Amino acid sequence: MTTVDEYDANNTMPEDDPNGNTNAAPGPNRWGKSHAGAQELQKMYGEMRWKRRSEVFGISAAIGTFVVQGALLLSGILTDIWWHILVSLFLGALAADFISGLVHWAADTWGSVEGVIGKGFIRSFREHHVDPVAITRHDFIECNGDNFLVTVPFMMTALYLQLTGNEETMREWRPHTWFLFSLGIYVAMTNQIHKWSHTWTTLPRWVEFLQRTHIILPRWHHKKHHISPHACNYCITIGFMNYPLEVIRFWTILEFIITKITGSIPRSDDMKWAEKTIHSE
Repeated sequence: MTTVDEYDANNTMPEDDPNGNTNAAPGPNRWGKSHAGAQELQKMYGEMRWKRRSEVFGISAAIGTFVVQGALLLSGILTDIWWHILVSLFLGALAADFISGLVHWAADTWGSVEGVIGKGFIRSFREHHVDPVAITRHDFIECNGDNFLVTVPFMMTALYLQLTGNEETMREWRPHTWFLFSLGIYVAMTNQIHKWSHTWTTLPRWVEFLQRTHIILPRWHHKKHHISPHACNYCITIGFMNYPLEVIRFWTILEFIITKITGSIPRSDDMKWAEKTIHSE
C-alpha cells in the first residue's frame, strides 16, 4: 500500500487513501499524468497563448494593488481599533473560503471544456480530477494567474475609495477596507493554498504551521474532496465553510434545484473526462 511518506509528487495522488479508487484494474492508471484525459487537457493549456498573457497581467496588476493598499492601511493602523482589524481579517477569510467553494462547485459540477470559458477556465478543473497533482507541477503563473486577476476589480474599487474619500469617510470605512484586503489576499492565494494541500513532499515549516492551525486549507481536510464523485468539501481556501455547508447539504440542494429546472446532470462532463482511456477518441 502506498503511504503518504512514499507519495511520488511527479506521478499521482495515492489511490489507497480515502479515495477508495485503487489502480488494481489492468491497463493504464486511472489517475495521473499518464491518463489520456489529463494529457489532452494539459495540451490545451499550451495552445492558449492568450491565457498565459492574461495570467501574467493578473498577477502583476494584483500585486501592485496589494502593495499600494497594504501601505495605505499600515500608514493609518495606529488609529484603528485592533479588534475591528481582527474581525475584518477573519470575515474576509471566511468570505474568500465561501467564494472558493461556490466557484469550485460550479466549475466541477456544470459546464464543459468548450469555447473560451470552457478551455480557459473549466479545463483546469477537469484536469485536476484526472490528475490531482498536476497542480504541483504548474509554475506560479499557471497556478495562480486566474485568482490574482479576479481580485483586481474589487481591489481597484477599494483603492479608489481610499484615495478619493475625505478623512471622516475613510475612518468609517477602515474596517471595510481591511475586510476587502483580507478577501483579496485570500482569494488571490486560494490556488496556491490548494497546491500546498496536494504537496505531500516536504513543505516549508511556516506553510505546515498554517495548515495545522487551519489558517489555510489543511492537506488532510482537502483529501476528502477527492473521494469519487468529488461532491463534498468544495471550499479550498481555509476549509472552515465546509463544515456548515455540508451539514445543511447546501451543494446537494442547489444541484437538486438546478437539475429540476434545467434537466442538467451534475458532473456529467467531469465523468466523461474521467472515463477517457489511452484508446479514447
